Amino acid sequence: MRIDLRAYSRLLAELVRRGGVDEAQAKTLEENLTWCDMVGRRNHGIERLPILLERVAAGGIACPCDPGFVRVGLNSCKLDAANGFGHHAGRVAMDRACELAARSGVGVVTVHNTNFFGAGGYYAYLAAERGMIGLALSNSFPKVAAAGGIAPVLGTNPLALAAPRRGGRPVLIDMSTAAVAGSTIREAIDRDVDLAEGIAIDAAGRPITDPRKALAGTLLPAAGAKGYGLAILVELLAGVLSGAGVAGQVSSMYKHVAAGGNNGHFFLALDVRHWMAMHEWYDRVEALAAALLGSGPPGSVRLPGDRCWAEYERSLAEGILIEDHTFAHIERLADSLGISIDQRQPA
Repeated sequence: MRIDLRAYSRLLAELVRRGGVDEAQAKTLEENLTWCDMVGRRNHGIERLPILLERVAAGGIACPCDPGFVRVGLNSCKLDAANGFGHHAGRVAMDRACELAARSGVGVVTVHNTNFFGAGGYYAYLAAERGMIGLALSNSFPKVAAAGGIAPVLGTNPLALAAPRRGGRPVLIDMSTAAVAGSTIREAIDRDVDLAEGIAIDAAGRPITDPRKALAGTLLPAAGAKGYGLAILVELLAGVLSGAGVAGQVSSMYKHVAAGGNNGHFFLALDVRHWMAMHEWYDRVEALAAALLGSGPPGSVRLPGDRCWAEYERSLAEGILIEDHTFAHIERLADSLGISIDQRQPA
């Protein structure tokens, strides 16, 4: 069903606050989950709230928290996120990266002592809406094999980039460096569909297509050695450079509910205006877009992010889509928190 945006916002706000999230983190968490649901990244939207609140209750996520910056250069900082929500740390860090970039052209912020941050595309988008190029990276619990390996050693290690475009809908690249994201496995379980071969393997290196077995197996890197290299890039910048956990030092948000994630994040903002006037940037991006879109039959080629922005517009017009299995989880969460279900009205 689709839920009216105002009803969705009221429900989400009450769930978050009844779930024990402090006011500062509640605001950034709600904005993040709402954006994800509006652009169709539902595996990072309200669907994640039950496990996030379970971690709050168990002490795995600190509420409240007191993140602190340390300046490491003229245009760079590192952030100790005080084991709060990764969503909050990500917003605070990208805001600071953009502030630095506005002054010098480039802003870089690393984050340690933090947790899972959701969809990296959200933070890259925050930079793009300021007329900047944004890059967001995060490492995660080991679930992915090295190219040629069998045992899990790297996380799904997402990377996201957004670039401003005339009209306010940026080019948006947001991808896991694994063959699929872990959330896609859980979605396949909810939908009761098999995985394709080449996504997951068992302890002997044999292909797994049953998504339930894949949770206990190992994911493969995207595109073999290429995805492996990108995953290492993320691990180096988000994990090693930031001072966060690396590989097996990062905890699982589902298996280690009471423990801090020890994830690391890396945020980069480039202010285009330090290179050229914005109208020139927009003209050049549109020339690139025209070449890409015109390279196949009409409608066959899209720019990264186009599907997200189409869903965003539909969410504004028709309400936010919540799938049946997610709605059932949220119903149980609401009931456990004593929230009346009559707030959840279809659009």
